Order: sequence, then C-alpha cells, then structure tokens
Amino acid sequence: MEVPFTPLDFARRTRRLHGHRPAVVDGDLRLTYEQFLGRCDRASAALEQLGVRPGDRVAVIAPNTHSHLEQYYAVPQLGAVLVPVNFRLTGDDWAFIVEHSGARVVLAHSDQLDAIDAAREGMPGVEHFVALEGAHEGWLDYEALLAQAPPTFTRPESNESDLLTINYTSGTTARPKGVMITHRNAWVNVIGTLLHLDIGVGDRYLWTLPMFHANGWSFPWVVTAAAGVHVCLRKVEPALAFRLVRDENVSWLCAAPTVLIALANAPVETRGELPKGVHVVTAGAPPAAVTIEKVEGELGWEVTHVYGLTETSPFISVCAPLPEHAALPSGERAMIKARQGVELLTSGDLRVVDTDSGEVPWDGQSLGEIVVRGNAVMAGYYRDPEATQACMGDGWFHTGDAAVVHPDGYMEIRDRIKDVIISGGENISTVEVESVLLRHPAILEAAVVGMPDERWGETPHAFIVFRTGMSAPDEELTAFVRERMAHFKVPKVWHPVEALPKTATGKIQKFVLRGGAAAIARQ
Repeated sequence: MEVPFTPLDFARRTRRLHGHRPAVVDGDLRLTYEQFLGRCDRASAALEQLGVRPGDRVAVIAPNTHSHLEQYYAVPQLGAVLVPVNFRLTGDDWAFIVEHSGARVVLAHSDQLDAIDAAREGMPGVEHFVALEGAHEGWLDYEALLAQAPPTFTRPESNESDLLTINYTSGTTARPKGVMITHRNAWVNVIGTLLHLDIGVGDRYLWTLPMFHANGWSFPWVVTAAAGVHVCLRKVEPALAFRLVRDENVSWLCAAPTVLIALANAPVETRGELPKGVHVVTAGAPPAAVTIEKVEGELGWEVTHVYGLTETSPFISVCAPLPEHAALPSGERAMIKARQGVELLTSGDLRVVDTDSGEVPWDGQSLGEIVVRGNAVMAGYYRDPEATQACMGDGWFHTGDAAVVHPDGYMEIRDRIKDVIISGGENISTVEVESVLLRHPAILEAAVVGMPDERWGETPHAFIVFRTGMSAPDEELTAFVRERMAHFKVPKVWHPVEALPKTATGKIQKFVLRGGAAAIARQ
C-alpha cells in the first residue's frame, strides 16, 4: 500500500492530535491548529469558487503574516501550485514572475497593492486580485471570501511528483528562474530537517526568515509537522525580534548571515533580558565564524549551520555537531560551525568533485564543485529546459559552489566558482578573506572581489562597511590581514562604503562591486 509523500499530510496528523494547541501568533491574533487549518480549508474553498483547479498557479506577494502562511496549505490542497513571490522586488519584477508562472490569481498584502496596480498591464493572465489585507477598489477581500466560503472543498487525487511550488531565484545577473519543487521534494526536506533539528511539540518559531525564500526553508510545514507555534514577524528589526523572543518565549528562528550580523551587533540596550538557549538555524551564504561566536557567546544562543539552494528544497547538508566538538575552545568550535558540514540523512549523495568529476581528496585544501543527486533536487526550471539541462543534465545537480572537504568529511565552501580569484596562478577564496576581515573590531561587513590587474591577472579588492563611529586606515587593515593569512591573499585596494549592494534575500551582489563605485552608487 502506497500513498504519495506530501507535506500536507503533516497538517492532517497535527490537526488530529494537537488541534487544541496554539498554532499561530500574528500580533494580537492567536489561532489554535483547528482554527488555523480550518481557515486554510475555507481559503481552499474560496479559491475553488474563484475557479482555481488542479495545476493552476496562484501567486502570493506578502510579508510574514498568518494569511501568507495559510497559502502553503490552501493552494496545494486544491492540487494547485503556489508561487511565493519576493515582496521586496519591483512591480516590473512581479509582472514578469506572475506572467512567466502563468498565475491566474494573485494574493497580496496591503503594502504591495498600489505597486501591483501600477504593474497590472504586465499581468494580463491574472483573473482575480485578492487583498490579504487592506482591500480597495479592484481587489477582492480575502477575509470576506473566507467568511462566505464553506468549510469543505474538492480535494483531488494527488501524486508526489506533482508540483507543489514554483520558487523564483533572486535573478542577480539575469531574469529569475522558476524552480519547480514537488510534493516529494518538500516532504523529504521536512523529514530531513526534523531528523537533524530537535524541534518538538510546543516549540515556538519566530519568522525572521521570509516565507517566500525557498518556501521559508520549508518551515511552513516543518513547524506544523512538529506541532510548534508560528510566531509571525512582518519586518525584521532587531529590537522587535528581541521583544518577540522575550514576550513569546521563542525557542527557534532561522536567519541568513546578514540577519545574524544585525542581531549580533544590535545595541545592548535593544536586547533586554533575553532567554538563553534559543536555537538559530543559519544558511543562505557562508556565515563568518566570528559572527557565530558572537551570537553564541554574547546572546547565549545555539547556532546550527545548514546548506542548500532553492533548487534542492533547500537543505542538503548540516554542520552536525560531534561529541569531540564540545571540548573545543569557543573560537575553534565556531570555525567548525561555519563549515557546511555533511549531507542530511535524506538529501541524497553529496560530493565535491574536480573538473574530471572525480571526488577531491579529503585534505581541506583541494578545491572542487559541490554536486548532489537525490530526492531533494528540483524537478527542473519552469519553462526553461536549456537551463535545466545545463545544471543537471549529467544526472547530478551542479551547485556552482566551490568547496573543500576536511579529513573528517565535513565540507567547507570557499566561494562561488565564479567568484574565486585567480591571482598569479594562485586561487584566493573571497570567503576566507572576508572571514578574517570580520574579526577586525572596526568592520561590520565586508565583501572581497577580484579586479583586473596587468601583472597578476586579477587581485583582491575589499569593500568594507565600518561600524558606526569607527574607521581604520588602509595600512592598518593591510597589516591586520597579513598577520593572519598568506600575503598574496591580502586585498590590494580598500573601498569603504556606506552599505554593500544586496539582493532582496540579503545576498551580496558581487557583480555590482566588480562594476566599481559608479555601479554601487546606482543601487
């Protein structure tokens, strides 16, 4: 007897066993699991009344609200496909994604309604625009639709290979690509996450990570599967995040390194009496060991580093702690935690290979590309067979990340392959240089890129953001790095900037930095 793997099945179990327990906190709103999933059912019925059928696409453009969270159940329960859209993009970006995905319905938060109205001409295929909050002329009211909808809907037969979501990549150098995630992909990621992260009944999860970002790293389903509590956070501000951690007794949160930096470096007066032992899951870019050390040492929180991509559902590795790590000094332990670690029990076969597709030696030095094959890997890019063939045509998904493997089997990313600097025939990892720079007391953020050089081919240039009220001369920075790594890796030019250019998901846009000061000023 076989039934399809789908993350929706976790909601069925939690509703049956834990329907009376708290499920969602959004400001003053409190919902139990019976209430929350009942709203999801009515949302499914409302969408069905609007004509949504199996296979149709429904786009949502919203911050982390309870109504956004509901769509991770309401849409796929109909056999339809959810398209979570980055709410920080522009109207033109939204129009491209909505039209490329073929979405028939757009659901949006009040903050996005005017910008969507201005871009409607680019969305001719949309039949209904639904305001999750703040409906005005030309928009259907989500709460009114739910109030009028029955509690039941037509639940189609499903297959685990059916599409669950289409997630659009950030598109830093070209138009974003639609990553096709199946029910099986997401189910596997949820199980793997729960195997490696000890999230349990009643644990309270703070939504510091955007739900649109790789399906919120699958935590719309992870937290529900564990019968935890979703604590919604519409905008990540350290003072507000700390208040919710205190007031809502938060025990888990996810954060990209940029958010970790903001929390670790927030003024002490914004923290208050924080609970210890909060679990922080970080991914999205290689975090600096010094940031991990600061979060654990100053906040008393525990950081777990995971690695993956939107295309891999997303997690494929975790820096799983070993017994021998506990006895290490905090600095050494943080350096290990900054590694990407080992494959999840569920992620499939993960390797670091050289240009001949052979595995690199486990020596911590030999550089190769991370490749993976398994049930977490996407079905492909939507309406883009060429891009699909390019990254996974040989039966392995090629991540584009350059890494080494240490003797204990723990993988460590050294760079994106395209960002590795080759200077005088030597490879320079920009991530390695950045991690050293972040140990300087005056530096808040740093990014290193290769720039053309007549003698060496290219040399490292450093773009740095100083802490408020602080600075350091070039000579001091050069000496600081020279004391800690090989001289050829030391940046040749220093560029102080007010802010680093980033994507809407917080990743540094190194192609902009390579464009120079004029390109940075245009951001």
